Formats: sequence, C-alpha cells, structure tokens
Amino acid sequence: MTLQPQALSLAERRVGLPDEDKALVKSEAKLRPILGDFNSIICFKSAVTGIEKALGEKAAAIALTTAGRHRGKDLAQELCFSGSSCSFEDIGYKLETALGKDGTCLCIINNVIREDDVIHVYTSETFCSAGEPQGSERKCTYTLGVVWGFIEQVLGKRLQGKHTESVLRGGDYDVFKFTFL
Repeated sequence: MTLQPQALSLAERRVGLPDEDKALVKSEAKLRPILGDFNSIICFKSAVTGIEKALGEKAAAIALTTAGRHRGKDLAQELCFSGSSCSFEDIGYKLETALGKDGTCLCIINNVIREDDVIHVYTSETFCSAGEPQGSERKCTYTLGVVWGFIEQVLGKRLQGKHTESVLRGGDYDVFKFTFL
C-alpha cells in the first residue's frame, strides 16, 4: 500500500483536540521547575554520538533501541493505554499526541497502517534524522524503539521492528515496519 504524502500529522487531521488528550503529555508536574522537562535536540544527539564512539555503532544501536522500547512501554502505561483494544488509527493518534508537537517533540507520527501481520508507522521530523546530511546511513534507533515499545505495550504482543525507509536516503518518511513474533 502506498501512503500519499500528507502535510498534516494524525493529530492535526482530527477536528478539535479533546482536552483530555491535550493533558496526556503536558502535565502540571515538571522535573525541572525553571527549564521545563525538555532539552535541546543538539545536546541529545551529542550524547548519541558519544555513545556510538564509546560502544561502537552496533552496540550503541542496540542500547538506544532498547532504551527507546523501555520509554515507549512506560509511555503507554503512563497514558493508561496498556493492553487496550483499539484501532491502529487510535494508536497513531495517541502516539502523535504523546510524541508530536503537543507532546515531547520526538517526531511526527504521520500514519499507522496494519496490513495483515505487518504494521507500518510513517514518521517525519524524527529526532534521529534531524540535522543529518542527505545520504547519511544513520538509522532511527531511539525513535524506532519508542514507537516499538509503545505498540507492543498497547497490543500486549511481541514485535520485531525495523527501520525500512529513510528521509535521509530518498524516502518521504522514516518508516518503521513491525512484524508479530
């Protein structure tokens, strides 16, 4: 199935964001009272580069993907969205609300599509691809992991995830493909 490029994220395509969804990620409690809960993408990417230099590219990819999966599972639980039965459109909407511009700004979730036993997640403006030159071999490890862990927690099933298409290598989206184990 070919996804037509869409300028709007899943959350932006919804008419009127319900108040309870706005509150999903923008809570009153802050980890840092003055600076807020978010930091610079430049600083976090520097940490990723340092991890890659210290551990090597493959070990760093495993560590970052695992960290992302852990965050994704925790996020689904925090949002009381764990083990619920819902449509993939709803999963995409909740992911976009939590990770997009109204959430942590990790990435934009453009679409979530299930075809038989394969789930495709179409993302843009991912943390991992930000600032990378065209042609870069960088993979979305942490972002893939967050989406992976979130979907696993919601479905209550193990998945295998892979970054299959990249905006850095001619794709319209960073596409994550998940298959059931």
